[in-house]
Amino acid sequence: MSLQVASTLPETSLPPVAHTSFLSMVRGEFLKIARVFWLMLTILCAGFILAFLLGANAQDSRGYLRHTPLLFLYNSLESNLVIIRILVGIFLLILTSFTIGREYQYGTIRILLARGAGRVQLLLAKLTMLSLIALALLAAFTLLTIVLTGCVLLALTGNLNALSTITPAFWSNIGIDLLTVLISMGATILLATAMNALGRSLTFGLSASLIWFPLDNMATLIMNVLAQLTHTDFWLNATSYFLGPLLNRLPTMLLPVAARSGFESFGTEPLVPVDATHALWVIAVYALLFFFVALVPTWKRDVRE
Repeated sequence: MSLQVASTLPETSLPPVAHTSFLSMVRGEFLKIARVFWLMLTILCAGFILAFLLGANAQDSRGYLRHTPLLFLYNSLESNLVIIRILVGIFLLILTSFTIGREYQYGTIRILLARGAGRVQLLLAKLTMLSLIALALLAAFTLLTIVLTGCVLLALTGNLNALSTITPAFWSNIGIDLLTVLISMGATILLATAMNALGRSLTFGLSASLIWFPLDNMATLIMNVLAQLTHTDFWLNATSYFLGPLLNRLPTMLLPVAARSGFESFGTEPLVPVDATHALWVIAVYALLFFFVALVPTWKRDVRE
C-alpha cells in the first residue's frame, strides 16, 4: 500500500534550483537572512540616529546657521555620510559573512548544490542581493539624514530658510560623496565575500573581514615608524596602496579643492600625497582581486566537508 501511494507522488516535492530564475534565487537568499537583516537594521538605525544627535549637539549649530548656513548643511550631510560609510560598512561585513560563511559552516550549501544550484550562480545571486541591500541602505539613510537635518533647522530657527543657500555645486559635491560611499560599500562586500569563500567558515570569514580595516589603518603607523628608523621613503610610499586609508580619504581626493569643507573625510590617510586616479585604480585592483579570490575557490573547489 505504501509503495502504491509513494508511486503516485511527484518525483520531487521542490523544483530544482537550476530551473529557478536568477531573480528567484536572489529573493531566496534574502529570505534566508531576513531575520538577521531586520535585527541588524534596527540596531543600525538606532546607532545612526544617536550619532546624528550627538553630532548636532557637538557644535554651535545656531552660530553656523546664523553666519554660514551653507557650511552647516555641508557639515550635516557630509559628516553623516561618513557615519553611514562606517556603520553600514560594518553592517555589510557582518551580513555578507552570514550570507556566505554560514552556508559553509552549517553545511546548508550542500543541500542547494545537491538540488542542482550552480556554485558560481549561487555566489552571484548572493552578491546581487547584497548589492541591492547596499543601494537601498544608502538611499534610505541619505533620505533620513535630509529629514533629520530639516528637523534640526526647524528646531533651531523655526524655518527652512537655510535651504535657500544651497547651490548647484552643493548637490554636485554631495553626489561625489555618495559615489565614494558606494565605492566603499562595493569594496566592503567583495572583501567579506573573499574572506568567507576562502575560509569557508562563518567564524573565519567574519573575523578576517572585521579585522582587515583596523589592521590596514594601523599599518600606516607602523610604516611611519619604519620610515623614521630606516630613513627611506619606501615605507611611506607603501601606504599609498593600503585599501583602508584610500577609502577613508577618497572624498577629499575626488572633490575639487575649492569644494572641500573639511567634513567629507575621516580616518587614517596615506602618508604620501595621493591623487584620485591612483586611488581609484588601486581600489579597483583590490576589488578585482577580492572577486577572483571569491570566485575561483567557489568554482574549482568541491564542497566535501
